[in-house]
Amino acid sequence: MGEMVADKRCAKLFLAASGGGHVRQILDLEPFWKAYGDYLFVTEPTALGHSIAEKHPAEFVEHVALGQAKLGAPGKMLVAAVRNCWSSWRIVRRHCPRIVITTGAGSMFFTILWARLYGARIVLIDSFARFHAPSAFARLGGPLAHVRIAQSPESARKWSGSLLFDPFRYLDAPRPAKEPLVFATVGATLKFDRLVELVAGAKQSGLLPERVVMQVGEGGLRPSCPPDTEFHETLPFETIQAILGKADIVVCHGGTGSLITALRQGCRVIAIPRTFARGEHYDDHQSEITKAFAERGLIEFAEGPDDFAAALQRVRSKSPRMATTDTTDLSTFLTEYSAGIASGTTKATL
Repeated sequence: MGEMVADKRCAKLFLAASGGGHVRQILDLEPFWKAYGDYLFVTEPTALGHSIAEKHPAEFVEHVALGQAKLGAPGKMLVAAVRNCWSSWRIVRRHCPRIVITTGAGSMFFTILWARLYGARIVLIDSFARFHAPSAFARLGGPLAHVRIAQSPESARKWSGSLLFDPFRYLDAPRPAKEPLVFATVGATLKFDRLVELVAGAKQSGLLPERVVMQVGEGGLRPSCPPDTEFHETLPFETIQAILGKADIVVCHGGTGSLITALRQGCRVIAIPRTFARGEHYDDHQSEITKAFAERGLIEFAEGPDDFAAALQRVRSKSPRMATTDTTDLSTFLTEYSAGIASGTTKATL
């Protein structure tokens, strides 16, 4: 692919990721980008994005995904894409990146396209959520990337030229002390009323005697519930972390960011995967994620009131398993790769 020659003054590192689990994977690489020093987050203006911007240099681009057309909003997708393309170009022109590390997804396509055209080196890390095959973003953005990184063995086998860094690890640490608290979260990007209804129904019927805190998303449902139930549209990431430290049970959507964050804190987890058929997401990858985590004995999952009640019984009856993602090897690789680019000793494409 033809590209302009990077200005010698270009040294900045772009950390490009859409909201939710994608940008959380970037946060897990902090040992690398903190040591690099001159970095910029490029992300979406979600609650997590704004939390990041309070502590780190950051620029926002509009949310856009091919799935918007699948859900019957092609016009909305087109308008968002035009705005995203324009703002991405302005950010690249203003900050002049030398290297872009991206974990996807769709809203980052124009950032990596413009950065590549302006001579930056692109490292595309496919989502940890993709266990069995590379994501659509990986397939679309792969030709723009100088380095492609998969995070599961099966995805690596199916993504030509990719390197494998599997970050999943079980934890043997003692579980933190917990309170009689249930935390329900729909995630940072989309509201998810079905999850809220399931938790509210369980609370109203007496299945959840614990205090309940719900993060319902912007414009999300707020059903009538007993007084010991709190509703919040959005919460800062630091607040969510503090709640997870106390919560015994977490009910969340099927995104890997929410699942891993809760498992790392020793919570009992019930996942409600968003589905394409219900118009809740752009595809059914959350069902794939929750099935994979359930097969490892880490979570329970449910779709309706009856199986949610059964999942509550199961999750209460067994000791929770803790897990995390360890990105030490990947951070080391990125550190060595970026140092090689700076010194001129690393090839653009491995």
